Amino acid sequence: MSETVTLSRTGAIAEVAINRPERHNAVDLSVFEGLAQIGETLKSDRSVRAVILRGEGANFCSGIDTSLFTANPDPKSLIDRILALPDGESANFFQKPCTIWQEMDVPVIAALQGVTYGAGLQIALGADIRIAAPDTRLSVMEIKWGLIPDMGITTTLPRLMRIDQAKELLFSGRVVDAMEAAQLGLVTRLSETPLEDARALAESIAQKNPDAIRRDKRLLNHTWTAHRAEALRLEAVLQSEIIGQPNQIEAVMANMQKRAPTFR
Repeated sequence: MSETVTLSRTGAIAEVAINRPERHNAVDLSVFEGLAQIGETLKSDRSVRAVILRGEGANFCSGIDTSLFTANPDPKSLIDRILALPDGESANFFQKPCTIWQEMDVPVIAALQGVTYGAGLQIALGADIRIAAPDTRLSVMEIKWGLIPDMGITTTLPRLMRIDQAKELLFSGRVVDAMEAAQLGLVTRLSETPLEDARALAESIAQKNPDAIRRDKRLLNHTWTAHRAEALRLEAVLQSEIIGQPNQIEAVMANMQKRAPTFR
């Protein structure tokens, strides 16, 4: 794994950090690779119950490292990666670091501060929940470089905000502050201590029935834009997989006995 993306564990909670603070956590090829690799590792780890995404230092992520442009004056190598799909994948090399978090069954919480621009915003949008410091600044900044956002934003933004508001952000590339971002739906809520709040939320989630939490995420992801009959059917199917199972019974007994549950 890359040193520019780190993974740490506290019990059932994993923390993934973009580790290039001297570059404001700008995304180079090693960050793309590191996020995708760590994401795949966590996706298959059944002991993980929640994941936190963060940036080292004062910023979450300033976007694409411009060295990607200057180091590749011939764009063909980048175009090849954009158009290539690995076997069994629906996301390309550049999309995977954003889409991998929605491939996981467990909740992913992004703790945001400082700048969250371009690729950084698209990575954050891949999380289920975004907790932002009041000083956070966000931008769909790709238009600054004459590009479109192409790191999975079409699978995240439509669930969060109106299309006219999304178009305005894409067309202008303007920077929005944390308060406006929360009003637009880009940010879940604000906090003076986003990482502490993310850790507290992750800990709370980790203490809930993991069978239900995993299906909560699957339920909403699959039904948010689904047809009514399909959504109602999935509710029933997922509930049938939980009800009466040991962890669900443990949740009931722990509440009745006024003790902390022990899930397996």
